Amino acid sequence: MGGIFNRYKWRRFRNRFNNLRSCDPLDYRKYRLLNEKCGVSRFSGEIESITDGHTLWVKGEDLTIPVSLDKTKCFLLPLHKGDGIPDEPEQIRWNRISTITEGAKVFIGGQMKMQDNRLSFISTKEEPLMIIFYSCSDEELASGIIRSARTRNDYWNTLTPPSLIIGALILISLAAFFLNRPAYRLTVICSFIAVFVPLLPILPPGFLLTLLCRRLTWNARILRINHELSVYDLLPESASQKTGNNAFYAYMWEGFAWILMLTGILINIAFIVLIMSIFKIISF
Repeated sequence: MGGIFNRYKWRRFRNRFNNLRSCDPLDYRKYRLLNEKCGVSRFSGEIESITDGHTLWVKGEDLTIPVSLDKTKCFLLPLHKGDGIPDEPEQIRWNRISTITEGAKVFIGGQMKMQDNRLSFISTKEEPLMIIFYSCSDEELASGIIRSARTRNDYWNTLTPPSLIIGALILISLAAFFLNRPAYRLTVICSFIAVFVPLLPILPPGFLLTLLCRRLTWNARILRINHELSVYDLLPESASQKTGNNAFYAYMWEGFAWILMLTGILINIAFIVLIMSIFKIISF
């Protein structure tokens, strides 16, 4: 569930960025024509200063714009070189922005409204601001977002630790409840084996299939990245012609990868059962 949620979150993030990227950039001429109902805009520039603890001033080529950081999520795009999958963008709180050096590049997209007698970027429930700090060139920003804004590991996420702890406690409690009942000996053994199921993908002999699963899911992510780059015309024409079926192959390889991991887990369970039967811990 955590992996599915992370995929959904980053997919919304990428779609939101590409929608904002299609908006006209804000410049001095357009700024002078704005009124209180100016709609959604995008702006790129460098950090100039932070005032009042929650107002970020961003300097562009011919314009300096205030950005309200209240109730705003800010992201730091990792520096990446090459064609692989970089780290995920780091979400940072607005009070950490003061640690970012002056002159760092920033992308802002969202609603502009009148605040303190001046037009500012303000986050609303309907149109939350998107603030991205980056160090690459402006031309590489869009491709960098598409490459990095996706989960790297579906198996380990924010829900994994509490899920493992809660699941282990439930299984141990179940085993302890039936421990003194000889008729439920198999239930006790299965409960103890189930406690270690999350570790089975990294144990031999099924670990070899886990490595192959990892390799296939990595390749599937690269295929999806290339497909999305092609959809948004961010690949050279010669390269985009080769990405027609990338999405189909990505899902196919990923489905096959998880079948391999499940097979590895079943092999390890069978291996444990065989060892226990040899030592007469269980009998068939």
